[in-house]
Amino acid sequence: MEITVKQMMQIEENGHQMGFFRKLMMENAGASAARHIVEKFPSLSEKKVAVYAGVGNNGGDAFVVARHLAGFCCEPVVVLLGNPDKIKTEEARSNWKLLEKMNSVNLIITSDPVEMDLDADIVVDGILGTGISGKIREPYASAIDLINKSHAFKLAIDIPSGMDPDTGNVDDKCVKADVTITFHKMKIGMLKRTYTCGKIIVEKIGIPPEAEIGVL
Repeated sequence: MEITVKQMMQIEENGHQMGFFRKLMMENAGASAARHIVEKFPSLSEKKVAVYAGVGNNGGDAFVVARHLAGFCCEPVVVLLGNPDKIKTEEARSNWKLLEKMNSVNLIITSDPVEMDLDADIVVDGILGTGISGKIREPYASAIDLINKSHAFKLAIDIPSGMDPDTGNVDDKCVKADVTITFHKMKIGMLKRTYTCGKIIVEKIGIPPEAEIGVL
């Protein structure tokens, strides 16, 4: 079954109200994406990993991915596209603050990624989540271009940045992923854009089925 962004937001809210808090959802989402990378690349310590993160919850998921990957000795580089003070939610902020205490993760804060070439083997797209609409603003637009130019293996968290998950439409530009890990249920527009999403994997993140009552 496929769901809309509005339905997913309501399911998350219902789960949060039940006591399965958003911070746990973020942790499980990031952990499941990291697990996919670890399983695909057994020699992860020899790979260069670049994690591109926006200031929303998609970025928060990406922070969790980086922390988990650091446990496999790969020293990921996290590129925060914006000011840490502008990180939007408590869940994402707390995960960023954790990264700040980790020497095993390299943090880059930039609003101008144009000239940045990290020569990565693996790229994680945590730039823009499901609330996308219209033209992509900077620095996100340049970061999407950078990712698409890279020959790295590209994994998108929840949705490729720039794609409307309800329609599959791309108004401006969009990350072209090899794999997209989406959470809880498939988003309704994804199957129309498999050439953008790549292989789509749906991961459960612990949200109780009771959270769907009255929504689906």
